[in-house]
Amino acid sequence: MPELPYLALLLIGLLGGTHCIGMCGGIVGALSMGAPARISLHLAYNLGRVTSYATAGAIAGALGQAGMALSGQWPLRSALYVLANLMLVALGLYLMGVTRALAFSERAGQKLWRHLQPLSRRYLPARTAAQAFPLGLLWGWLPCGLVYSALATALTSGSAWQGAGLMLAFGVGTLPNLLLAGLLAARLQAYARQPVVRMLSGLLILGFGVWGLLSLPALTRLVPWN
Repeated sequence: MPELPYLALLLIGLLGGTHCIGMCGGIVGALSMGAPARISLHLAYNLGRVTSYATAGAIAGALGQAGMALSGQWPLRSALYVLANLMLVALGLYLMGVTRALAFSERAGQKLWRHLQPLSRRYLPARTAAQAFPLGLLWGWLPCGLVYSALATALTSGSAWQGAGLMLAFGVGTLPNLLLAGLLAARLQAYARQPVVRMLSGLLILGFGVWGLLSLPALTRLVPWN
């Protein structure tokens, strides 16, 4: 079913909220720097962030389409499909605390944010949506293992439009957690760090990855990859 990848990324964005809050919750809380915690500001932040995700998805989809056109669809598309699901397995294990394989993305993200932060000074403190939106655009390019996992799926989409749509679905899935993180700040971050919450989220995302890998033989028979 063609809508399944969109639903899967929507749910992965939602389930990965513990990861988002842990990595970005502090940034969300700091963006307004004392400005009132108005819902309009946080909507603008997140609109900018999701716009960047969709742009990255379009780039990934276009690159995947070009690569498949050059090398033949079946070998590369199947390899990208396996990579996308292995990334989900790694992310699930990471959230569960089994492995630190994706920890480098958080470290890289914090380093990149220090370089991007000077660009944001003209918008801080954000007191209007016009100031908040570009902050969200910058925030959306922070390296993140959860985003990389979604982008790996966008690579298999076969077009820029579908890649953008997949990352849009993923971004929408992340909205509830990060909107709440901006409005509730420390209380939600403490909840997200609870071992049982991260374990359940990790197990569900791990399940998506394992299910995808087990589905590959069936897809090779049912889906016209070339």
